[in-house]
Amino acid sequence: MHGGKAALNGWIVGALLLAAASAAAADAIPPSDPAGCVSIGDDTARLACYDRAMKRVQRETPAAQSDDRRAEVFSRERDAASAPSTSLLDSRWELDPDDKHGEFHIRAYKPVYLLPFFFTSRTNQTPSSPAEGRTVTTPRELQKTEAVYQLSLKTKLWENVFGDNGDLWTGYTQTSHWQLYNGKVSRPFSETNYEPELMLAFRTGYDVLGWDGRMLGVTVNHQSNGQSQPLSRSWNRVMLNLGFERENWSLVLRPWWRIHDSTDDNPDISDYVGRGDVQLVHLWHDHEFALMARHSLRSGDRSHGALQFDWAFPISGELRGHFQLFDGYGQSLIDYNHKAWYVGLGVSLLEWY
Repeated sequence: MHGGKAALNGWIVGALLLAAASAAAADAIPPSDPAGCVSIGDDTARLACYDRAMKRVQRETPAAQSDDRRAEVFSRERDAASAPSTSLLDSRWELDPDDKHGEFHIRAYKPVYLLPFFFTSRTNQTPSSPAEGRTVTTPRELQKTEAVYQLSLKTKLWENVFGDNGDLWTGYTQTSHWQLYNGKVSRPFSETNYEPELMLAFRTGYDVLGWDGRMLGVTVNHQSNGQSQPLSRSWNRVMLNLGFERENWSLVLRPWWRIHDSTDDNPDISDYVGRGDVQLVHLWHDHEFALMARHSLRSGDRSHGALQFDWAFPISGELRGHFQLFDGYGQSLIDYNHKAWYVGLGVSLLEWY
């Protein structure tokens, strides 16, 4: 037994000495003589010998380079968003010449959230529209409580279109209403709104009543719910974006003009969802408050609008709590002419800033 163990130890020691000798031999071989590497028994040492002899420098793999670039982009975005000296609108739209990050980097756009609790005061069981064939006659059996989530991203397609100013962006937002607790009708998605956009954003510099006029933009916007008749709803708009800020406040004014097409699912949508909106956002410590107001800009029986309040508060790391309150018309496209109030509570990963 002892002899076997001694023999085993001898083999181990011999192997270690052989490996050490091979490594030493590799180090002793002149770098200019690759032929001398042939006699090295250890594969790793022999390969290292060839690399030294051929003066070969190891390069990063494309995958590693891609990971480094991705980490750098997200790091720059986090740094821009958290730096107290960076303006709010610059952090969202890269307006300053020193704040440009280049094209085709995925960025946050509108808030990204999940609201498992979303309650409405009045469901829209039979959606209707003045357009022919767009009125539901069989009630949809919707429950007042459901879940809502929103995904929203953007990327820059063209940087500095005009000299050192003017960036072309494309964005996409999807908001889905899920009848999660409605087992009676197999928990369907009651509504999903798809909203692709194309925006040209310019840096500006002027002062209005103490507010810094920081951005001017023009947006082409499409919004639809992807449904067939009688639930189909859609429209196209051209928007003007005027962005102002001061300290931890931002204010964006968005008047818009509707573009009519040959098939109009909702001819009176502008009298309900409106002809423009205002978005006011305030950052206070780690809390973010946002107020949206929109109106039809008409009087009498064509006077309609909506208010929405959002509050995001810290939970842990990048995870935030999200509270939402909405009152008025057009909480979703299918409800564009349906008035109700809504309250939601959940979590978010990305906010306006």
